[in-house]
Amino acid sequence: MAVPFETLIPYGIILAMFGVTGAGMSKIKNMQNGGKRARRSVDQWDRQMMDRDRRITGFLRGQSDSPIAPPGFELNNPWRVEKRMS
Repeated sequence: MAVPFETLIPYGIILAMFGVTGAGMSKIKNMQNGGKRARRSVDQWDRQMMDRDRRITGFLRGQSDSPIAPPGFELNNPWRVEKRMS
């Protein structure tokens, strides 16, 4: 027995909405990463380097090839120093 095509319309709408949502999320992540693909499995070292890049360029995924640090970067230290007991 054949299935009327009207019963498949909601499934088509749901499938289209999943596609639109996936494409939109992909585009937003792409825009947030400065046009680069989203990072996966980011460990502590990657976070540290991405934070350094953000401090140098202003973008989380931006990189600079300038050998001279921008003004004020020499005082912008991300390292946390423990307080010594005297």
